[in-house]
Amino acid sequence: MPRLNIAEPRVNPDEGPREVPARQPAAPRNPAWKRKIAQWARWLHIYLSMVSFAILFFFAVTGLTLNHQQWFAKQQKTAQYQGRLDPKWLAGNVAKLEIVEYLRSHYRISGAVNEFRVDEGQASLSFKAPGYEASVFIDRQTGVYDITETKMGLAAVLNDLHKGRDSGKAWGWLIDLSAVFMTFVSVSGIVLLLYLRMRRFSGIMAAAAGAVLCSIIYALWVP
Repeated sequence: MPRLNIAEPRVNPDEGPREVPARQPAAPRNPAWKRKIAQWARWLHIYLSMVSFAILFFFAVTGLTLNHQQWFAKQQKTAQYQGRLDPKWLAGNVAKLEIVEYLRSHYRISGAVNEFRVDEGQASLSFKAPGYEASVFIDRQTGVYDITETKMGLAAVLNDLHKGRDSGKAWGWLIDLSAVFMTFVSVSGIVLLLYLRMRRFSGIMAAAAGAVLCSIIYALWVP
């Protein structure tokens, strides 16, 4: 069997050993500030979604019930009451506080006083709360009053909370806060999408398609 002659590289004894240049570390794909933005966007998206989960879920469900109020029309109940107040409360300066407390204690009327109007021969006031309303008309001469109390049911309560109607300032602040949370969750989701190279284009196209679809529905079918 013939022997293979493997040629060895010739080394010039006068040159000495050659130095092999060291490899430079590869530069990171994204600068530090971009990675920091991605980390903050991920943190905001995860934790704001969890903190606001209950209120976002509430507004999602009540958006459906609000759009189909006819499903819950049978929940409404109306009651009427009659009685007579002390005429002294209605003479001269009407004793508004005493009248309100009397009606609350005797008929368990809830809600905040929406208005209290006093005319020459009649006084009227109304109580309102989410899904609830009570109207009172009082004859100033005799003190006789009529009460109409309407309880619209749980679905109406949820719908009024969704709209912030007759729900007070604290609930209004909660609605504002939930809007801020939803804005941050949406923006942080878009920022995270921009860092996903494989899904960036398709995600942006899906978002644009959703916006265009909403615009078309508004332009063609909203009166």
